[in-house]
Amino acid sequence: MYQYDQYDHAFVANRVEQYRGQVSRRLAGDLSEDQFKPLRLMNGLYLQLHAYMLRVAVPYGTLSSGQMRKLAEISRKYDRGYGHFTTRQNIQFNWIKLEQSPDILAELASVEMHAIQTSGNTIRNTTSDPFAGAVAGEIDDPRVWCEIIRQWSTLHPEFSFLPRKFKIAVTGSEDDRAAIKVHDIGLALRRNEAGEIGFEVLVGGGLGRTPMIGKTIREFVSQRDLLSYLEAILRTYNLIGRRDNKYKARIKIMVHELGIDEVRRQVDAEWEHLRNGALVLPDEEVARIRAFFAAPAFETIETPVRSYEVARFEDQAFARWTRTNVAAHRQPGYGIAVISLKPIGGVPGDATAEQMEKVAELAERYSLGEIRVTHTQNLVLPHVRLSDMHSLWQALEEAGLGTANIGLISDIIACPGLDYCALANTRSIPVAQRIQHRVDNIDRQHDLRDLSVKISGCINACGHHHIGNIGILGVDRRGEEYYQITIGGRADENARLGDVIGPAVSYDNVSTAVERLLDAYVQERKDDETFIDTYDRVGLKPFKEAVYVTD
Repeated sequence: MYQYDQYDHAFVANRVEQYRGQVSRRLAGDLSEDQFKPLRLMNGLYLQLHAYMLRVAVPYGTLSSGQMRKLAEISRKYDRGYGHFTTRQNIQFNWIKLEQSPDILAELASVEMHAIQTSGNTIRNTTSDPFAGAVAGEIDDPRVWCEIIRQWSTLHPEFSFLPRKFKIAVTGSEDDRAAIKVHDIGLALRRNEAGEIGFEVLVGGGLGRTPMIGKTIREFVSQRDLLSYLEAILRTYNLIGRRDNKYKARIKIMVHELGIDEVRRQVDAEWEHLRNGALVLPDEEVARIRAFFAAPAFETIETPVRSYEVARFEDQAFARWTRTNVAAHRQPGYGIAVISLKPIGGVPGDATAEQMEKVAELAERYSLGEIRVTHTQNLVLPHVRLSDMHSLWQALEEAGLGTANIGLISDIIACPGLDYCALANTRSIPVAQRIQHRVDNIDRQHDLRDLSVKISGCINACGHHHIGNIGILGVDRRGEEYYQITIGGRADENARLGDVIGPAVSYDNVSTAVERLLDAYVQERKDDETFIDTYDRVGLKPFKEAVYVTD
C-alpha cells in the first residue's frame, strides 16, 4: 500500500497544527460558529444531533493492521469504544469532543491517515473494489489509479469550492463491486482493440433526492490522458454547474439538463487545451505509484488444498461461511475473506475497539497485514491461505465477527439515521435490526439467496436505498416516521434504480412489509432464481399485492 514520503508527512503535520490553532481560537471565542464551520468541515468534523462526528478518510478502503490498531485506540480513548464504517469506505467516530479533535488528527497523522476532504464541496475519498489486487480476472489494480487521483485532487486549487461535493469510483474488474454507475464520475478499467489499458468514463451518476445512473461520456481514455480528462470534466462542471440551488448543483443535474452529448462537447473542448500539457501522466510516475501496490510474495501452494476441503466437509457451519464470505483469489491456494459487521441485532457497519484490534491481529497472522473496507460496510482480509481459513473463521467466531451472511438479506446497509445524523428525519438502525430479527434463522437466509436491503433515514440516501433489491427510505409525515419501499434496484455492473411499490408504511409495519415481500418471492421464484431475477421475470404486481394485502 502507499507509504507517505517526506512531503506527505510534512503536509499532514502542518495541516494538524493549522487546525489546532483554529480550534483554539474557536474555544477562546475569537471565531464564531459560522466562521469556524467551514474550517472544521474541511477537516472532516461535523456537528451532529448529540455531539461532533469525525469522518476519517480510508483511501480506496485500504488499511494496514497498524492503522486499524490506531483506529481502535482512538475509539477507546476519544469516543465510546467503537467506530462506524461507512458506505464511502471511511470510518466515523460519533462522540467526539471539539477540544480533543486536534489530538485525534495528530494521532491519525502518526499512522499516515487524515480527515482532509471527507466533507465540503470538494473531491471526496475515491472509492474502489475491496478485492483489488487479489481477485482473479482483474484488468488492472484500481488502487494504483485511485492513489494517482488522490494525489491530483487533494487540495486542488481549482476544485476546493465546487458547486457540490464530488465523488469518484474506480473498478478494475468486469464485476463492479464499487458501484461506479452511481458516482459523479465512474471509471472502469478497459482494454482497447490494441490491448492497451485505459478507462471507460461515466459521468452524472448519483443518488440523493434525484437519483440517476451515470452515462458513458467516453468509451476509452488512455492512461496518459486520465488526469487531463478528469480535469476537463471538473473544469466544465465548476464553470457551468448550478450554484443557485444546492439541490440542483450536482453534476448529474448538469448532465440531465444539457444532455450527455452537449456535456461531452464542452468537456472535449476543454480537454483540447489540457491533454498535452502538464497533466500528461509520465510512465515513470505511474510505475512509481504502481510499485507501492506490487503483489505480495505469495507462496506456491498445491491445489486443491486438502485441509481446507476436509474442514468444509467436517464442519458445516464453516462450510456455510465459506459459501458466502470467501471469494476466489487470483493466486491458487489463497482466498479473500469478508468479515461481516452485520450480526443479527447489531448496528450495521459498527465495530468495537476490541473487534478492530482482533481484525488487526488476524490480518497480521493470516493476511499479510492488509485490511480493506467495503462500501457495503464490511471488512476484508484480502490474502488468506486456504489452509488457514478454518482457523481464521474460528477466531472470527470468538470475536463475534463470524456471521455467514455476506450478500444475504441480513447484510443490510443502513445509514446512521435519526440516532445520530442531524439531517435524518427517521431512524434507520432500528429498522435494520427489526428486519434482521425477522430472518434470524441462518438457514432461511441462505435459502433466500442473494438479496440486498438498503435503508436511508432521509432523502440524502446515504444508505443507498435506490439501488437495493429492497430499498427503504424514511420519510417524515407530520412528525411520524414512515418508510417508502422500492424493489428491483441493483448496484452492480447492471446498476439500476428500484421501483416504488406504493404508499409509505409506518415504522411499526415496515418489517412486516419486508416479510411479505420475501413470502411473495418464495412463492413466485423458479428453481435457483434470486429475488432480483424473480422480480425481473414477474414484475412489480405480485410484490405490491403482497405488501398491501388486506387482512
